[in-house]
Amino acid sequence: MTVRDEVLAALTAPGAPFEIGEADVLGEPMRVFANRHRALSELIRGSTRFGDRPYLVTEYGSLSFTAHYRAVAAIATALRTEYGVGKGDRVAICAPNCPEWIIAFWATVSLGAIAVGMNSMWTAQETEYGLDLTEPVLLVADGPRAELAGNREVPVLTVESGIPELIDRYADAELPEVQVDEDDPAVILFTSGTTGRAKGATHSHRNVLAACWFHLVNDAVATELGNPPGYRRFLLVTPLFHIASLHNLAVARLVDGDTAVLHLGRFDINEVLRLVERERVTNWGAVPTMVSRLIEHSQLAAYDLSSLRAISVNSAPSSPELKQRLREVLPAAERSLGTSYGLTESSTAATLASPADLRADPETVGSPVPTMEVEVRDVHGNAVVDGTEGEICLRGPQMMLGYWRDPRATEASSAPHRWFRTGDLGAMVDGQLRVSSRRSDLILRGGENVYPAEVENQLSTHPAVRECIVLGTPHQDLGQEVAAVVVVWPGIVVTEQELRDYVGTQIARYKVPSRWVITTHGLPRNATGKVNRAQVRLTSRG
Repeated sequence: MTVRDEVLAALTAPGAPFEIGEADVLGEPMRVFANRHRALSELIRGSTRFGDRPYLVTEYGSLSFTAHYRAVAAIATALRTEYGVGKGDRVAICAPNCPEWIIAFWATVSLGAIAVGMNSMWTAQETEYGLDLTEPVLLVADGPRAELAGNREVPVLTVESGIPELIDRYADAELPEVQVDEDDPAVILFTSGTTGRAKGATHSHRNVLAACWFHLVNDAVATELGNPPGYRRFLLVTPLFHIASLHNLAVARLVDGDTAVLHLGRFDINEVLRLVERERVTNWGAVPTMVSRLIEHSQLAAYDLSSLRAISVNSAPSSPELKQRLREVLPAAERSLGTSYGLTESSTAATLASPADLRADPETVGSPVPTMEVEVRDVHGNAVVDGTEGEICLRGPQMMLGYWRDPRATEASSAPHRWFRTGDLGAMVDGQLRVSSRRSDLILRGGENVYPAEVENQLSTHPAVRECIVLGTPHQDLGQEVAAVVVVWPGIVVTEQELRDYVGTQIARYKVPSRWVITTHGLPRNATGKVNRAQVRLTSRG
């Protein structure tokens, strides 16, 4: 047992601040924090103790914890009074990162309603699908995303003017009192589906709060080890419709009193580095694409990054080589670089690798976090021995309730006793998880998930396309790029640009293939007639 393990055991022992006990979670006994919060509204009410300390910072100014609480109370009251939002109703939020997004989120969950984090990069068709699936009573959106919703009956509240106007109108309102159960749904975040449709991972109050407590116990461990975190300023640069920015950054800061520094707009390495320098950012949880652009920056020394104390690489697999290059160019990474393994369905990290873990084993993604159970199983659902590859399965109070209005997908990913089948392959080695492949066909492009089936479904509707297959190929900057092999009907001529323009109107830009092979030769198939993806070649054959 390491020193860290000993400290964690002491902090989670009976009578300790982070005591872990057993409780019934939807009919199954699970390990939970005994002193945990029971509803997200507890966090917003408790945040007032941080007073005028900045909670949210952008290039245009800051919002203190007190001011944020008042804004949430105003919007919650307005949602209930003017839009009839009540417990269990869905409120969709579709906008780029901004303080109003976070205010709308807290107002929604404070009412016992369900915040639906819509992907702001979706096309009109994808946006309409998300709205049809969740049937929100209100859409909170910026101007361009409101237009994508089309002529729908759902009322729209704009972040540019609607939210500020309601904050002024209800400036003296008190936060409504609403009783919720821990396992009531609170958030729906979308994750790409293997069947070609996005699935709404539904998180309860318990799930999101478990993510917060993961961070709280990590801070307590650091303090006991002589490295108290102190006051921190976290860079929030990934979209708020991801758990990385919402559950594990924006929500967690409301508990620990630290600051979230929001980067607005698309990721631009120069703008981000200027933001780190100007706002004295201390912590950055980056995706591999961001790390790649940072280490390849020719003028990195021109920026003062001395405020950075900790950096981690998450959200997508990253090579040991990438991590080592980051350590070489950024002093903070040499001291602090860690990683984790998790997915939208797990609300937060399922495993965590400390800097010491990564130095000892560059391939590891760490050991299970407190209250999370991790097993590697064979095709029959039996746990395999140490070092043997199998499917990674997870169980704990962090795991989602299921996929919104998709019982078939929920059942397909479930195993008895509320175990979740990730579909990822890996092995446990001396208590540490190694991931060998993420969801068989998944393409991870710049930290965004792209499932080939979704792109293939759209491509196949083009009249020139006889059949097609979409694959991920290595890319120096993005990690992977989306590639398509398209078989056209004999005598039909179609260009890459035509196909790109065609699918670009139906799916988000990051899903559109950037590499194309157009051919008249059929795709390779196995004895059962299924396309053999491993034999597909990304070279033109006429």
